[in-house]
Amino acid sequence: MSIRVSVVMPCLNEARTLAVCIQKAHTALQARGLEYEIIIADNGSTDGSVALAESLGARVVHEPRKGYGYAYHAGIGAAQGEWIVIGDSDDSYDFSDLGRFLDQLEAGYEVVVGNRFKGGIEKGAMPWLHRYIGNPLLSSLLNLMYHTGVSDAHCGMRAFTKTAYEKMDLRTGGMEFASEMIIRAGLLKLKMCEIPIVLYKDGRNRPPHLRSFRDGWRHLRFMLIYSPTHLYFWPGVLLFILGMTSLIALLPGPIRIFNRLVDVHVMVLGSLFAILGFQIISLGVYAKIFSVTHHFVPQTPALTRAFHLFNLERGLILGFVIFLLGFLTDAYILVTWIANGFGTLDQVRPAILGSTLMIIGAQIIFSSFFLSMLGIEVRPPSR
Repeated sequence: MSIRVSVVMPCLNEARTLAVCIQKAHTALQARGLEYEIIIADNGSTDGSVALAESLGARVVHEPRKGYGYAYHAGIGAAQGEWIVIGDSDDSYDFSDLGRFLDQLEAGYEVVVGNRFKGGIEKGAMPWLHRYIGNPLLSSLLNLMYHTGVSDAHCGMRAFTKTAYEKMDLRTGGMEFASEMIIRAGLLKLKMCEIPIVLYKDGRNRPPHLRSFRDGWRHLRFMLIYSPTHLYFWPGVLLFILGMTSLIALLPGPIRIFNRLVDVHVMVLGSLFAILGFQIISLGVYAKIFSVTHHFVPQTPALTRAFHLFNLERGLILGFVIFLLGFLTDAYILVTWIANGFGTLDQVRPAILGSTLMIIGAQIIFSSFFLSMLGIEVRPPSR
């Protein structure tokens, strides 16, 4: 009979708890009468974990590259089951409860994630910093950016179909593997749900492999890099709008805001904001196109329309028009200055605006060439 379920556990010197995890998985799966396998993705254990796992009927897959994600890539890649259940081998997750994950897969879900906050966290099982700050903050940010609807995005016990895993095409090798799975599942619109589970105090007699600040930063860094819209576009748009608004508002002369005189110094700052904001927006466009053409994120209808609307020639025309407006503004100031016999020049405000337009126009022209090099006609990956 073909294997229906593969249970995959990463392992790095987990001899103290590995046996109980394997035995719980055996008991749960035998009770359901399913053909199954247990795979231990060993990440370089030296404490006898490998021999212990093999003596308990588990298959060991070796991954020399250190990392939570690398271990899972090796273990899941070797799995033969239609359904895959993953979880840490430190006895913090109860593998005798894996049947509830299989129930959800049987009901048609493609990805099932445990929720420790709804199921309960045993005293001492999760540090205060992780429980009340790290996990809630990162999960909330992930949902804000990717709208996944998962409130415990870093729970280590999950189940998914082999087909869903292949669609997600996960690539990270560290702890951010957990975030990447949720993000990719959300972007691909996979059918996903959460079930409450209990997190128990692990049975280790050594510090955990997780490093709070290092791994928390890796999760945050990955979420930002994976979303050019939030990393580049919105900050860039905010700066650009603030900058252009101040340039236009101060062009006729100084104004009063909250009984404070705002003059040309703020206009200079506005020019800086507008140029910097436009540059950040440009980087966001480059990153977005790169992420789609390299299949990090799926192509959206809005992006397809934008690709058809924009081309090199239109970009060059737009950039030239904006550059010309700025050039003519500064040229008019120069002509006026010459006509006045190189006397006092009181045209600082339009000069700032003209220079800003020239810089932005030049950026559009050269950005258009770079975008054409990236290749804006996006083709789906061949499978």
